[in-house]
Amino acid sequence: MRLQSERCVCMTTPGARRYRLPWSSTAAFLCLLGLLSPICRAEDSDKIVTDRPDFVESSATVGGGRLQLETSVSGEHDKTDGVTTRTLQTPTLVRFGVGPDWELRLETDGYTRTRVDDPASPPPITQYGMSDLSLGVKWHMADGAGWRPATAWLAHVDVPSGSESLRGHGARPSLRAVFEWELPANFGLGVMPGVIYDSRDDGHRYTAGILGVVLGYEWTEDLRTFVEVAGRQLATPDNGGNIITYDIGISYRIRQNVQIDTAVNFGANHSTPDLTWTVGLSIKF
Repeated sequence: MRLQSERCVCMTTPGARRYRLPWSSTAAFLCLLGLLSPICRAEDSDKIVTDRPDFVESSATVGGGRLQLETSVSGEHDKTDGVTTRTLQTPTLVRFGVGPDWELRLETDGYTRTRVDDPASPPPITQYGMSDLSLGVKWHMADGAGWRPATAWLAHVDVPSGSESLRGHGARPSLRAVFEWELPANFGLGVMPGVIYDSRDDGHRYTAGILGVVLGYEWTEDLRTFVEVAGRQLATPDNGGNIITYDIGISYRIRQNVQIDTAVNFGANHSTPDLTWTVGLSIKF
């Protein structure tokens, strides 16, 4: 969550779900194009503001007619009851502005490779493919003023579009609200409550809560760090339990419209993977 004084910039914060590497190859090509093309030269008042690498989204939209690509590589490690699971993904978010306060969103965890190693049942099992797509919209409802937060709403629906072994069951809608405050001494606070109508592997549908709180600090106009508590899923044990992480990360705007970032998430309980990391690149066109 990066706070800016200009209206068109607003604030930043951090996403997200198998055809093989075409999506990630396309993302890599767009990234290279963005770094080399003059179209990526933005004005001071139009600096990139991203929804990553933290869990809490930004209240900012990208602006009418603007396209923003936020892509990354992430890894996850978990060991439970002697079973080790390692996952590699390429989470990607594409945002297109349809007005000053509205944007359309296409999100996916991209290419996913999961290896499960159970010493009691060798050999290890590996699955790979493309994750489901999530279609969404963001509305920047209000700017912040004093102690009144900048506010946005995000509505998404995950659709069963990925590889067969990784595909979810039916459409899974979610609704989130974002509230951001600019605090004294270059600090910023973001809170994101929400709800999702999800499904288990056996197809059973259930409703879960979402809640994230992030505290960011801007060292310079381009360098930001954050700490965060992310309730990625708040559900009963039968539905996967509470998935909660403690997160730390850093983002750096290397050009006005190009950002690099990284973050590490630590699992807070038995239901959550032990460790997750991400390294990302975002470009605004």
